Amino acid sequence: MTRGIRSTELGLLIYSIALLGAASMLLQLVRGGSTMQAHLAAVFVFAMLLLSIHVALSMRLSGADQALLPIVATLSALGLVAVDRLEPSFAPRQTLWVALGAGALLVSAFGLPRVSWLARFRYTWATAGLLVLAATVTFGVDPNGSGTRLWIGAGGLYFQPSEIMKIVMVIFFASYLAEKGALIAHAPLRVGRLALPPLAYLGPLAAMWALSMAMLVWQRDLGAALLFYVVFLAMLYAATGRTYMVVGVFLLIIGAIASYNLFDHVQLRTRIWLDPWSYATDDSYQIVQALTAYAAGGVVGSGLGYGYPEYVPAVHTDFVLAALGEELGLIGTLAVVGLYIALIHRAFRIALRAESDFSKLLAAGLGTTLGFQAFVILAGNLGIIPITGITLPFLSYGGSSILANFIMIGLLLRISAESASGRPARA
Repeated sequence: MTRGIRSTELGLLIYSIALLGAASMLLQLVRGGSTMQAHLAAVFVFAMLLLSIHVALSMRLSGADQALLPIVATLSALGLVAVDRLEPSFAPRQTLWVALGAGALLVSAFGLPRVSWLARFRYTWATAGLLVLAATVTFGVDPNGSGTRLWIGAGGLYFQPSEIMKIVMVIFFASYLAEKGALIAHAPLRVGRLALPPLAYLGPLAAMWALSMAMLVWQRDLGAALLFYVVFLAMLYAATGRTYMVVGVFLLIIGAIASYNLFDHVQLRTRIWLDPWSYATDDSYQIVQALTAYAAGGVVGSGLGYGYPEYVPAVHTDFVLAALGEELGLIGTLAVVGLYIALIHRAFRIALRAESDFSKLLAAGLGTTLGFQAFVILAGNLGIIPITGITLPFLSYGGSSILANFIMIGLLLRISAESASGRPARA
């Protein structure tokens, strides 16, 4: 462990704190300022959380990436403002989840002997994750009335196992591929000109992925299933240098056709994606209102607090970007997209500089998870692809997602610190 001044990180964190403070004050002025004191307290708590993490990193992991935390802090600040704007009663709870997420980040960054320690227990993590995921089949609840029982909990506190399962699966994939990746890459099974991965080495990996997919499909959590599938292919490519894209696309097409024929809600989402305007008053009302919000925002937006995002159903969970697009305009939307691009860039940069194969694959898998999750919901909001149940990292309301995302950031910080080997991290 090393100590050092992380001036770049501190300077960028000040911008994140100032953003939350200015946006919160502006929003309360629009509302009349009746709860200004409570919101200033939330800004103070947010600032103390960030500064505490900064001090901890400076004391023990000074070589960790200095841009990663400020990017996440800015997205989290926007998320706090968005939830306060869209569902004010949920704002204190979102602040609490961010605080718990900060604690989870510290545990994942400082609580491991080394990152490689995770690889020693890959089957333990995978088994525990599958058991918790399977528990939702029997004990799952549907607190939102969405028609899918994806949560475990009671009394207003609920947890979505698939959020943590995505981390477990990335750890498992990284550990297994770090050990078997070379064998998979250099001993391909060939069917004519088509190169396939050798089943003997790929079997345990494919079996674990198939079990997860089966459970997710059984629970109708097809958004998470798609995420797992893409992460699986991306990490297989990162480990072997072989895309297996023909096989991957073929299986994806088969899965899409099967899902369309098996699930009514997949048919509905496909239908309203292809032609939302024909169902604008009913099934595609949410999508049409979101597209209208983007159009109303224009280039500079209507201004924070001056739009009408309340006309978009479930806007605080599924369509946060539409609300930001209306009130912050194209400029604000592109700024959010830019933050996600920067986040993905830092994750892959950490992967390239990691000291071991496991760390490289883990960082690449975490970056792919965060990046694809952001892409799916952004594309769904814009009508590029059908909408899914995936949340927008750090922006959407949801405790399970926030905790899982902060854990991933903690792991990325730890990987970057270990790879620095005592050298000051350069932003």
